[in-house]
Amino acid sequence: MIDRPIRCGVIGVGRMGSHHARVYAETEAVELVGVVDTDPQRRRRAHDQWGVQAFETVEQLLEKGVDAVSVATPTVSHRRVAEPLLSAKVACLIEKPLAPDVQEAQAIVDAAERSIAVLQVGHIVRYDPVTVAIRSLSGITPRFVEVDRVSPMTFRSVDVGVVLDMMIHDIDVLLMLLGCEPQQVQANAVSVFGEAEDVCNARLTFPPGADGMCCVANLTASRLALKTERKIRLISEDAYVSADFVKRTGTVVRKTANAQQLAELRRRLAAGEDLSQVDYLSLVKVEPLAVGDGEPLKMQIEDFISAVRNGRRASVDVQAGFAAVRAADRIVAAAREAGARMV
Repeated sequence: MIDRPIRCGVIGVGRMGSHHARVYAETEAVELVGVVDTDPQRRRRAHDQWGVQAFETVEQLLEKGVDAVSVATPTVSHRRVAEPLLSAKVACLIEKPLAPDVQEAQAIVDAAERSIAVLQVGHIVRYDPVTVAIRSLSGITPRFVEVDRVSPMTFRSVDVGVVLDMMIHDIDVLLMLLGCEPQQVQANAVSVFGEAEDVCNARLTFPPGADGMCCVANLTASRLALKTERKIRLISEDAYVSADFVKRTGTVVRKTANAQQLAELRRRLAAGEDLSQVDYLSLVKVEPLAVGDGEPLKMQIEDFISAVRNGRRASVDVQAGFAAVRAADRIVAAAREAGARMV
């Protein structure tokens, strides 16, 4: 238990890292000690905005003494940045994805296991109020999930393909909701501007649950769309959930017909009766998804700081991040096998 302000830093203060620095600067019982970036303009901007020291190297920040840092550098550098921090027993919040491939992710896992420091992976969609609302629903065991995550090309995070850049969010949410990795993976992808994929569709089949039923998920991610869209649909025997992450709205449809009503309906269907006059809405209950407020990044960082302060394992730990990278790697491999032309 740490009963003093947690001394924090940020490695990489580009678009995402600057938000991390802002939240640390605004959070009570946290001291933003400094930031690290190789770009002198970013260092100056960080100094001017938050009045903190800005360093060129991780070693310079370590010399000042920090308890925890956010690693918001390009994915390809995560291992190089994280290993000395973990070796120094500094807690790390590593932006998603954990690493660009399974081998690099395994190296970070090994470094985390050698260290006593907390390691959290920045799968921020877990903290989105829409995800929180979906997780709070009871009695829903998904049998089919459909997710669309598309946006115009921004030319950010182009060091990785769309699977690791965008689809990784939904991969992580699925693994969290279903509690396991997919049993089968089918995918295809298209590369347009670079060597990595810009559009990908994946079909994931998860192992059967205790009732012998499996779940199939269809994920689409594109960074070549003309608009931004983030939607999820979950279907089970007893409920249907549809949610829009951009609008922060959703609908929950639950089956209310009792066993006798359903048996009668099935009898009439089997008999070939015309049921066009049956009121479908009398068999279900439609209600809005109760989506709360809150900034996902702020909630994520507060959770990370809580883990550091209390010495507990991170809510989204290194194994969760590793599982997402493994699934992403399988999707990319499946797309290649289907004939996709990419590196």
